[in-house]
Amino acid sequence: MTLDDIVNLVGSFDGTVAQRPREGDDTPELAWGDVFFYYSPDGTIPTTQPFATVVTKNYPGDELSQLHRPDAFRVNVVAAKQEFEKFLGVVPRDAAHAPQADTDDVIAAHPQYGTAGWLSVVNPSSRTETQIRALLESAYDVAKSRYERRQS
Repeated sequence: MTLDDIVNLVGSFDGTVAQRPREGDDTPELAWGDVFFYYSPDGTIPTTQPFATVVTKNYPGDELSQLHRPDAFRVNVVAAKQEFEKFLGVVPRDAAHAPQADTDDVIAAHPQYGTAGWLSVVNPSSRTETQIRALLESAYDVAKSRYERRQS
């Protein structure tokens, strides 16, 4: 899967907004080139956390995934506790004991937000494509349900 494959997949989910920070849009330079996905049927960027992200570079304190390599990127998806445990064999609070995002095409705990239930895949391809699709769909469904509960 390419970064564009991920953007196109999540962009096909009804009510999803992709924020793509770039120079000149008042976002921090560090975020330029990354993608943040939100459920927002009115098309605006909400003040909530995204349900998934794609990062294209190392962030300070987050170099484990080696995103400095050409064309490297990491897909990050918030997962329910049960999904996290299903994929990694531990609950989020024990993310330090789970596989880490230091190998390509392996579902792992997010290097910084694993304890909050975030899963990651560096350079996803055929081995993890089906799981990434399912995780993105599930995270979208949760974000949509949360939005709908807030509206009622």
